[in-house]
Amino acid sequence: MDTAWQRFKNNVPLRRFIVFLLIVAFLYEMRAMTNTILLTFIFTYVIVHLIHLVQRYLPKMPTGVIVVITFLIILALLYFVITVYLPMLAAQITKMIKSVMAFYESNESSRLMSYVTRYISKAELIEQAKHAMTIAFHTATSIGTLTIATFMSLILSFFYTIELDKMREFSALFVRSGYLKWLFEDIRYFGKKFTNTFGVVLEAQFFIAICNTVLTMIGLAVMKMPQIIALGLMVFILSLVPVAGVIISLIPLSIVGYSVGGIRYVIYIFIMIMIIHAIEAYVLNPKFMASKTELPIFYTFLVLLVAEHFWGTWGLIVGVPIFTFLLDVLDIKPSKKGKKKVLSK
Repeated sequence: MDTAWQRFKNNVPLRRFIVFLLIVAFLYEMRAMTNTILLTFIFTYVIVHLIHLVQRYLPKMPTGVIVVITFLIILALLYFVITVYLPMLAAQITKMIKSVMAFYESNESSRLMSYVTRYISKAELIEQAKHAMTIAFHTATSIGTLTIATFMSLILSFFYTIELDKMREFSALFVRSGYLKWLFEDIRYFGKKFTNTFGVVLEAQFFIAICNTVLTMIGLAVMKMPQIIALGLMVFILSLVPVAGVIISLIPLSIVGYSVGGIRYVIYIFIMIMIIHAIEAYVLNPKFMASKTELPIFYTFLVLLVAEHFWGTWGLIVGVPIFTFLLDVLDIKPSKKGKKKVLSK
């Protein structure tokens, strides 16, 4: 006669639900280490895929050699960024701020501000400016914390990937035997689901961000806009936010464009962003996402709003991948046959 404990272990749906709640509770308690956990996963995921890619064409290439070469390249890029790119970026951001300030002090700005204040009170403008300054100060103070988390994540991902085979062998011991074998089997189940959905969607969004940035920088270069590198970095970071990122970038680009070429440049930038958004929606998303999300735009924005409320900036980047992971865990998938029937009608 089975005991209650045995019945619980044999009830796979209930058991996995309890394990999932335990994982969520654990991650909530570790929320102070969110940056390190997410960055470690991202770095490890990218490097493991790079190892598989290299060994597909060079099967005899040792894993350790690939990892060492990869991290040497990363260190060289970090050195280049710190010594060359950051001073260049700082200079361009300074010029961009000066150009915006010059526009603010100009007569055109006075006419524009008088038009805006007809509809928005000065008190509200001052309150929004204070709020923006608070966000800027909070962002500046969090740079140090993010830098430490980045270096810790690089170290952890290095030690994980340098002994990738040993890590797999040792991790497999937890699901082969032991009193908590069922627990680690469920953790492995969720781990595979998480990697297959979250990792793939995040990787696709990364490539989409690169494409958006390249297209935007080409358009800005054609328009002969200043500080293209600084603007390109801003566009890349915003493009990591699915769907909304490209549209959000329209605001700062329009401000810089207006300070350079007036309302004509604002129209040019608006047309350019709409074209890039159309390319992302109808070309890049179907190609890179490979039917991993298929979320309507309403759901995408709703997920972004909720995720930003709970996780801040990270929520804008990982909200959609996590929502996709939850859909996969709940086995909620769009019916492709249903789509074909609707199209045939």
